[in-house]
Amino acid sequence: MIRIAISFLLIGAALGGVLYGTLGLQGKLSRKPPMELFPDMDRQAKLRPQEPNHFFANGVSSQLPPDGTIARSQPIETVNGEVYRFEDSPVNTGKISGTTNFVETNPLVVNLELIQRGRERFDIYCAPCHGKLGDGNGITKKLGVMPSVANLHDARIIKLADGEIFNTITHGKGTMGAAGPLVATEDRWSIIAYLRALQLSRLGTVDDLTPEQQAALKK
Repeated sequence: MIRIAISFLLIGAALGGVLYGTLGLQGKLSRKPPMELFPDMDRQAKLRPQEPNHFFANGVSSQLPPDGTIARSQPIETVNGEVYRFEDSPVNTGKISGTTNFVETNPLVVNLELIQRGRERFDIYCAPCHGKLGDGNGITKKLGVMPSVANLHDARIIKLADGEIFNTITHGKGTMGAAGPLVATEDRWSIIAYLRALQLSRLGTVDDLTPEQQAALKK
């Protein structure tokens, strides 16, 4: 038994010495290069942009897309033309390009179609907390899940720039989660368009109507 125990101790000491010699002292400085157990992790076989590469006929690593390639995304139509989702543009950030200032008005063309789309998205993503009227009395508040929900008709929110509302929808605020990963860029702006219509329907007056519309009310 003693011989077996001694044998195990000798084997353990030998293995420990091998590990120590292989791995070395962690955190210690040394002029010797470390042993690479998996060198392919440090030295990957890959193509670097703009470097020569003899694999392709033209000898370069950065290749143009093949003819007929279709873009994965379509541009967004704005009042100032088409904008792609990767561009530093107010439609993607809610801010004036190159600044931290929010844009005042919706960059999309606000029409009946956009407002109707906004109503659909609002009822799906916003109404559970803010209520279909936007007054903060959604089902989550009634069930006590979120006892404090913003009333979207408060003067503070009405005065917010459209870009700031877009930023809040995108990144969330307080107990409100970020909807950016869930709601497409155009849909976030459509929600804002519908919200403005919802606020106007609640806080608007007869004086906001055109003379023709006021005359129609009197009939």
